[in-house]
Amino acid sequence: MKIALDPYMFRALPIDDMVRTVAELGYEYIELSPRDDFMPFFLHPRADGARIAELKNSLRTHGVQLSSVLPLYKWSSPDETERQAAVRYWKRMIEITADLGCPLMNSEFNGRPERAAESEAAFWRSLEELLPLFEREGIALNLEAHPDDFCEENAPAVDLVRAIDRPWVNYLYCAPHSFHLAGADPTADIAAMMRYAGDRLKHVHIADSFNHKGSSGLRYILNPPGTTARIHQHLDIGQGEVDWDAFFGTLRALDFDGVATACVFAWEERARESSAFMLDRITKELAA
Repeated sequence: MKIALDPYMFRALPIDDMVRTVAELGYEYIELSPRDDFMPFFLHPRADGARIAELKNSLRTHGVQLSSVLPLYKWSSPDETERQAAVRYWKRMIEITADLGCPLMNSEFNGRPERAAESEAAFWRSLEELLPLFEREGIALNLEAHPDDFCEENAPAVDLVRAIDRPWVNYLYCAPHSFHLAGADPTADIAAMMRYAGDRLKHVHIADSFNHKGSSGLRYILNPPGTTARIHQHLDIGQGEVDWDAFFGTLRALDFDGVATACVFAWEERARESSAFMLDRITKELAA
């Protein structure tokens, strides 16, 4: 099993400083997430040969490896021009990931929930173009449901991953999304959702969140009333309402041996303390 850090809270650091910081915190793996100088959100990658070489050298120097690369593109957009652009960005990022020697990428379904059927059709069109490239480069892919994607809930997302029907395309369970993944279930049965993924569960994102459905839906008060906005957090373990006994207990019961990524985003002012705490807690839980 690989315990990785998503270094998004350190994205303002130069690449070498970011990698050095991750190593100083005790992590052996990085899940490379969007940063403006390398792989921006929803735009063409910025990394050229020199920047790719810089990252590879920093990883060697500081004794850290990439567990995975996490790009975010609008590959399920029902707007065909937007979808085609996203596929171009994916193709370049697959090349870069191969150059980095990283065997795994992970991402979100994207698309629009109010246009779910059109978005799913776009998703399949994108996969037709991209799956041969993943296979050619020997890069695996893990996919997660995300609030406000065309596929937001656990069981439909797992079924969609299974429908791709490639042994190297698998499921990522994101703990801070649990209360969205559960759909109408007001409590979220994390153990049942993770067991539903079963042998397709190869990756987890670890951070805490509050149950936005709690207190009769008044845990948060959003204006205007009836807004379709989704809300969740990425907090330190113990700061929200995720059932961590169920989460870690199920991982242990399933003999989980994939990637476990600490992905707290809420505390940039105490990023080092938060990241160190998460590594300690995850290591202890998964060693139990």
